Amino acid sequence: MGFGDGGTFTQIHVAQYPLNMGREGKEGTSNALAVQLDAQGKVKYAVLACQGHSKDKIIYSKLTDLLPAEVVAEDDPSLERPSDDDVREATDKTRLALEGLTHTKIAAAMPVRCAHYIRYTPFWQGAAYNSGAKQRVIRMVEAQKDPMEPPKFKINKKIPRGPPSPPVPVLHSPTRKVSVKEKNEWKIPPCISNWKNAKGYAIPLDKRLAADGRGLQQVHINENVAKVAEALYITNRKIREAVEMRAQLQKKLPQKQREKKEEHLRQLAQKAREEEVGIRTQAAATDKDEEARKRDRLRYERHKGRQRDRNTARAASYKRSKLQREWERDISEQIALCLPAKNI
Repeated sequence: MGFGDGGTFTQIHVAQYPLNMGREGKEGTSNALAVQLDAQGKVKYAVLACQGHSKDKIIYSKLTDLLPAEVVAEDDPSLERPSDDDVREATDKTRLALEGLTHTKIAAAMPVRCAHYIRYTPFWQGAAYNSGAKQRVIRMVEAQKDPMEPPKFKINKKIPRGPPSPPVPVLHSPTRKVSVKEKNEWKIPPCISNWKNAKGYAIPLDKRLAADGRGLQQVHINENVAKVAEALYITNRKIREAVEMRAQLQKKLPQKQREKKEEHLRQLAQKAREEEVGIRTQAAATDKDEEARKRDRLRYERHKGRQRDRNTARAASYKRSKLQREWERDISEQIALCLPAKNI
């Protein structure tokens, strides 16, 4: 302070305020309390308990505050109940304080846009609907939120950490132009599975073979492949010869069927000619056959009659008389019973 009230460092020609001492218009931000003494010169430690509270709040921090108070008289003014005016005054102060807090929060939560009005014309018109009104005006405003309402959602999310320090820069050589050969060598085929294709992509065959890596393998052909190829060639030639022979047979088969059909028609014509020539001979033979059948029938009846007579002669006397009676009786009964006659 010796150099024109300039501070500790006198060589710096600027106003200096060590520990903000002497600076006007700025209060200190320190939480340190000044030491206070009572009438007896003792330190007031109750100041620590009063820190952070309003000036009107009573803090009981002494031993005497814990001891019961002695009632001196019944009409002690400290024991009287507050009057109605005092209660009303305290109530008004409390109400005004709460309204001031709520109005501040409501004003902060109010939307910037103003309310807008809508003219509404109902579909049903009449005295029985809408209290007889033909139109109504609706005022649309945003619903107010209760400032005393507790929070509805519990937010305890952990805030992610900030980005770390940037990595150490790596120095590279200057870029040079890439040739076509190097560009083709840097083309790495994607990994394609031969068993799964969940997306259903149409993958070209060359891409699938490139991903398989078969082009990098050295192919070794077995000597038996030539033998198999020769055997397949011989088998193919024999099959072609068999097919050609079968085709020739298929061509000859219709010709043979046609010749067979012509031979059958020729035989039918020959038979028809022979039958046409022998019509008269066949008619004469038919008459002779009819007479022969009559003679055979008569011969058969006579043979059956002789056999019946022999059976009758060999039979007993009572059987013989019964057979003769049945033989000589009228056949009208048997005809009525749908039985054949015995003499037939």
